[in-house]
Amino acid sequence: MSRGMEPDGQTRRAWTAAATAFVEDFVAGLADAPASGHDAPVPAGLLAPPPDGPGEFGDLLARFGDAASRAIECAGPRYFAYFPAGGLYSSVLAEFLSQAVNRYTGMAAPAPAFAALEHSVVRWLCDVFELPAGAGGLFTSGASIATLAALHAAREDRLGGPDPRGTLYVTEQAHYCVAKAARIAGLTAGQVRTVPVDAALRLDVDAAAALIARDRAAGRRPFLLVGTAGTTSTGTVDPLADAGELARREDMWFHVDGAYGGAFQLTARGREVLTGITGADSITLDPHKSMFLPFGTGVLLVRDQALLRAAHAATGDFLQDFERDGWPDPADLGPELTRGYRGLRLWLPLHLHGVDAFRRALDEKLDLAAHAHQALTAAEGLAVPLTPDLTVTVFRSPAGDAATERLLSRINGTRRAYLSSTRVDGRHTIRLCVLSVRTHKAHVDEVLEIIRHAV
Repeated sequence: MSRGMEPDGQTRRAWTAAATAFVEDFVAGLADAPASGHDAPVPAGLLAPPPDGPGEFGDLLARFGDAASRAIECAGPRYFAYFPAGGLYSSVLAEFLSQAVNRYTGMAAPAPAFAALEHSVVRWLCDVFELPAGAGGLFTSGASIATLAALHAAREDRLGGPDPRGTLYVTEQAHYCVAKAARIAGLTAGQVRTVPVDAALRLDVDAAAALIARDRAAGRRPFLLVGTAGTTSTGTVDPLADAGELARREDMWFHVDGAYGGAFQLTARGREVLTGITGADSITLDPHKSMFLPFGTGVLLVRDQALLRAAHAATGDFLQDFERDGWPDPADLGPELTRGYRGLRLWLPLHLHGVDAFRRALDEKLDLAAHAHQALTAAEGLAVPLTPDLTVTVFRSPAGDAATERLLSRINGTRRAYLSSTRVDGRHTIRLCVLSVRTHKAHVDEVLEIIRHAV
């Protein structure tokens, strides 16, 4: 067995076989795996520094497996917290392949066929959202970086650059990545305005219009309105059509955070709930949420790719060897220069399984969420304040915050399910999100039974 940094073929095959066996056992075991183990202590051995000499792959793989077990099982069928990322196996293979060939894809010219492949997925997504021929975008690590790129492009387009009078508008239910992106981009807290929501926690468009009018009269320059296609706390979808019309009327950039809910555009019910998303100037998606891919897979789509490029393009003398007028250069569309080749993570599953497989899976999650909501509403000893727009159902104990916290502790304490919590109308509230590709009716019925016993 070779012991250098370039193992021979026999060693590579042995390592790959061991890794493949580990993955097969892991995936096969997810059906019965505990829903959580993150509260187990971290073994001291995991903190040991690397040795001067070589280690044994099998021993290190065992250590990795032990570390993996001491976590919330977000790849399994009983993960109902936050937004599950299923780690679709075909996407895992795509990542293995892309890492093995190790192509540079920050620019198109070094690997033009890879650039074309990734662009084909972006173009398909643009068509899904009915964006025009000049639309485009890029893969990112997630909606946080995508939001930063969109905010920067919006400010460059509508304000011509940084301006202390520039103002953007979000609701209290918007994901905090918007405010974080604003801070990174140099905006002050006073430049991020919070728009009221209605009783259903949706953006109040009339209140937004009034606030924008007051701000203009006070000398501010409103430039960006953010709508959410599925809020993190409750999965609520803002009135996107009316919000988009307000933004166009005010000559503002309309951004839709579809990190969670955007992929439901693939389904008939989703398109109805997301009415108006097709009018957005930019849309963020997280395929690692509602398209079941591994963490670290985000997408930014923009109505006019030229505006995204104008806001981000840069160059250096050392790039003179490459033509830059072919396929879009991702480095010119966002903040990253060196980047992982994320497009294959979605291209391979789409082409291998077909789009209808994703539609069926998303429709199943909508059905299961409706089933969970109906059951929880009928259960004694629970209050269910909202009807889900997508796949998040929220509930709590009528006895107050402390009772709700104890209820969640009892549910998660079974280790047969894992749920999370949030605050709705200032009250401690439990979230149940049905989204994992591995979650089916039997798993939802199981968690419903756990909840009934825990009340």
